[in-house]
Amino acid sequence: MGKEMTQGVRTLLGDPKKAVIKLSGPMMIAMLVQSLYNIVDGIWVAGLGSEALAAIGLFFPLFMIILSLATGISVGGSSAISRKLGARDRNMANSAAVHTLIIGLMTGLLITIAVYPFLKDLFIAIGAKGNVIPMVVRYSRVLVGGALILIFSNIVSGILRGEGDMKRAMLAMITGSVLNIILDPLFIYTLKMGITGAAWATLLSITLTSVLLLYWLFIKKNTYVSIRFSGFRFDGKIIREILRVGIPASFAQLSMALAMFFLNMIIVNIAGSNGIAVFTSAWRIILIGIVPLVGIAIGVTAVTGASYGAKDIDKLNTAYLYAIKIGVLIELGVVVFIFILAPQISWLFTYSKNAAHLAPALTRAMRWLVWFLPGVPFGMLTSSMFQGIGQGEKSLAVTILRTLIFQIIFSYFFGISLHLKTEGVWFGIILGNVTASVIGFIWGRHTVKNLKKISRNKISPSQNHR
Repeated sequence: MGKEMTQGVRTLLGDPKKAVIKLSGPMMIAMLVQSLYNIVDGIWVAGLGSEALAAIGLFFPLFMIILSLATGISVGGSSAISRKLGARDRNMANSAAVHTLIIGLMTGLLITIAVYPFLKDLFIAIGAKGNVIPMVVRYSRVLVGGALILIFSNIVSGILRGEGDMKRAMLAMITGSVLNIILDPLFIYTLKMGITGAAWATLLSITLTSVLLLYWLFIKKNTYVSIRFSGFRFDGKIIREILRVGIPASFAQLSMALAMFFLNMIIVNIAGSNGIAVFTSAWRIILIGIVPLVGIAIGVTAVTGASYGAKDIDKLNTAYLYAIKIGVLIELGVVVFIFILAPQISWLFTYSKNAAHLAPALTRAMRWLVWFLPGVPFGMLTSSMFQGIGQGEKSLAVTILRTLIFQIIFSYFFGISLHLKTEGVWFGIILGNVTASVIGFIWGRHTVKNLKKISRNKISPSQNHR
C-alpha cells in the first residue's frame, strides 16, 4: 500500500476478536468520560437556577440535530475508510477521508447560515418565554456559530476511527470532556458569564481538541490516511457510499430522541410529573449501562467494514458474533450491579425532602428497566455491522424498530390499554427492545449468510476453471 501500516491499521486487518477488543476498549473509556462530563455540566448549569436549565432544555433538540448530522457524516466516512483499507486501496481511503471532511465542513457552514439569523424566532415558536428567551438565544448563538468546529471535530475523530486509530480518537474525546469540566466553572462563575459562559466553555474545549486533531492530520502527518486537497475532484460514487451510511445514522440518532418524547407522553398520561421524574432518573442510569456498548459498536463498524472490504466474510461474521457475546456478558454484569444497588442509586436522586417520596418507585423502575440491557447488544451491534458493510438503510430500520415502533407500541398497550400503569410501560420498553433486537439479529445473520453465498459463488467459477 505504499506507506508503512500504522498499528491501528494492522489491528483492523488482523485477528477479528483481538481487533474488536483493542478497538472497542479505548472508545468505551472515552464514552464513559464523556458521560461524566454531561453529568458535571448539568450540575454547574443547575447552579444558575431553573431558567438556565430551561434555556439548556430548549436548545437541546437543536443541539441534537447538529450532533446527529455530525455523527452521521462521521460514521459514514469512518465506514467508507474502513472498507477501502480492507480492500488494500489506500488511495481510495484517502479520497473517502477528504470527501467526508468537505461534506462535513459544508454541512457546518450551511447550519450556521440557515439557522443563526432566526434563533430568537425559532425559540419563541417552540415556547420560550420571559427571561428564558435572551438566555437561550445567547447560549445558542455561540454553539450554532461554532457548528463548523463542532462538526470538524466529529469528522476527524471519525477518520481516525476508520483507520483503527482508536487511541487518538479516545484522547481527543477525553481532552474535550476534561477541558469542558475545567472551563465550565471558570467561565460561568469566575468570569461571571453565566449561561453564555457554559456555551463558550463547550466551544473552546472543542476548538482546542480540533487544534490537536489538526496537528495530527496536517502537521505531524503520521496518520495512515492522508488528507490532500490538491487535484481533488468530487467522486459521486464515494459521496453515495458515505451518505448511504451517514444519512441513516443521523436519522437513527434523531429517532432515539423522538422515542423519548413519545415515552414521556405515555408516562405523563399515566403518572404525571412524578412519573416523568422517576422515568428520567432511572433512564439516566440505564443509559450509562449502555455506554460500553457504544464503544463496542464503534469497533464493530470499523472491523466489519475492513473485513467486508477485504471480502473476508468469515472474519466479518466472527467479529460480529464475538462482539455480541462480549456485549451481552458486560450488560449482564451491569444488570447485577444495578439490581443489587438500586436503593442506594435511588438515594442519589431522592436525598432531598421534596424528592424522598419517589425513592420506592425509582428503585422499582430501575429493577424493571435494567432487564432492557441484555437484549440491546443484539440490535445495536447488528446496526453497527450494517453500517460497516455500507448498508445504512438496514441499520436505520433496526434502530427504528427498537426505538420508535415496538417500544412505543408495547409501552402504550401494556401501560394504557391494559391499565398496568408505569410497570406496564417498563415491561413494554423491555419487550419492545427484545422483540426488535431478535428481529434485527435474525436479519443480520441472514445478511451475513447471503454475503457468504455471494462470496462463494464468485470464487467457485475460477476454482472450476482450474
